Amino acid sequence: MAKPLLKIQRYFRRKPVRFFSLILLYLTAGSLVFLHSGFVGESRSGARGGRDSLVASEKGGRTSLSDARGLGIMRGGDYTNNWNRALKARSAKDVDDGRAKYIGCHIDDTQKRALRGVSFFDYKKMTVFRCQDNCAERGYMYAGLEFGAECYCGHKIQAPNVSDSECNMECKGEKGNLCGGANRLSIYRLELSQESARRYGSSIFKGCFHRPDNVTLALPISAVIQNMSVEKCVDMCTEREKTLAVLGGDRCHCGFPTPLFSLHEPEDESLCLHHCLGEEFETCGNEEYFVVYQTQVQDNRCMDRHFLPTRAKQLVALASFPGAGNTWARHLIELATGFYTGSYYFDGSLYNKGFKGERDHWRSGRTICIKTHESGKKEIESFDSSVVMIRNPYKALMAEFNRKYGGHIGFASQAHWKGKEWPEFVKNYSPWWASHTLDWLNYGKAVHVVHFENVKRDLFSHLKGMVQFLGLKVSEERLLCVEGQKDGNFKRSGLRKLEYDPYTPEMRASINELVQKVDAALRKRNMPGVPDEYMPR
Repeated sequence: MAKPLLKIQRYFRRKPVRFFSLILLYLTAGSLVFLHSGFVGESRSGARGGRDSLVASEKGGRTSLSDARGLGIMRGGDYTNNWNRALKARSAKDVDDGRAKYIGCHIDDTQKRALRGVSFFDYKKMTVFRCQDNCAERGYMYAGLEFGAECYCGHKIQAPNVSDSECNMECKGEKGNLCGGANRLSIYRLELSQESARRYGSSIFKGCFHRPDNVTLALPISAVIQNMSVEKCVDMCTEREKTLAVLGGDRCHCGFPTPLFSLHEPEDESLCLHHCLGEEFETCGNEEYFVVYQTQVQDNRCMDRHFLPTRAKQLVALASFPGAGNTWARHLIELATGFYTGSYYFDGSLYNKGFKGERDHWRSGRTICIKTHESGKKEIESFDSSVVMIRNPYKALMAEFNRKYGGHIGFASQAHWKGKEWPEFVKNYSPWWASHTLDWLNYGKAVHVVHFENVKRDLFSHLKGMVQFLGLKVSEERLLCVEGQKDGNFKRSGLRKLEYDPYTPEMRASINELVQKVDAALRKRNMPGVPDEYMPR
């Protein structure tokens, strides 16, 4: 035995290249075996993989996927080799991170869904967070991921749970995290923002209200529904193209907000705690106190917009620091007045979203007011009057940073927040937040100050004040319509939040001084100071 080994040793001493060639062939063979095992797993999901070119599309929760699955149903054993690696990702799900908490793997049936709200699919880029964000934005309590690429939303789980090992498929857009399995949902309970929590699927919970004096005039459509539920009433009013679905026991009313039923005087919600006959977890109100939801139907009473019929002789600025809500204010003003707003700049994305005044020169006189972030004396004196919108600097700076690095409704990345960009941004932009307001107070000819936070708290009265300042007659019904369409197309999701305070003590000390300067300047001109939440704590 020793002689053959000695010959091999002498052979490779003389031919070291052949030795390395043999090693290379060995490694190549091992790699091919590994790749083959991976392709076998992929081929078993071929019927699903063939749909990789599909983009995400929202569908009703009852849509059947049985035909699409075909041969794509996979056995748990197909992923045994990947299970140890996948378990590492599981530990991240078990921790409540303030946004969502993983609660388990559940059976899902194509004929009877475990989560019966909306659903959407993306066979290339699905991630756990993307599913959570979409469900939270629509006000659902639960988000579930299935087959690596499907997202389902719901208010309750209507299927039993199974072993976590059955949710064994990686997300298509997020390696290392699991997105359910074949007929199995990885389900998360969402920690909704306050605004999202007031939703019920596609409808928005408005509150508990006393029955209007003339209910037939205030809510002209009405019907008794057997086994009443929120969904049944919302569906009925949606079909009748009404924006309000109003539940009063077993009766469903539909209509629009009007002075007869303005939704401005909500009652204590405990007065409406009468359970629905069709859904024990839902509240349907009673004959005296109504539960109100806003449907997805668009209220068209305030959607018409035009350029001014005659050119304006006075130029009115809508001035704000970037990130202080200027685009939102333009949306509100356009709906409330029926006239387009203009801009000192041009933003193609805003134009494409319906702000047709973007393309007009700011001096055209065809728009009701002109957006500007300018703060120089010469630029300010170009306007005859101005609406100046101010926002809490801590919020405004973060909003503008997100816009700068993530677009109008996107978000800056963690790398931007934790890199050098954020400290530099705060250093350069926070003084501008103060100087912008101070300059408009000093050089503006007629200034109407509006605080972003006050408009959010009481949109009706503050928007009414802006319309009157613009010299237009106020339409109460139009303002009520605006309240139902207030968000517009440039609202960031409420789910994604930084998990830490990005402001250092040094940053806060500097910003607090600026807040006090602005507060003092406002009071010096006999105007209300900044809202309490701006002030140092």
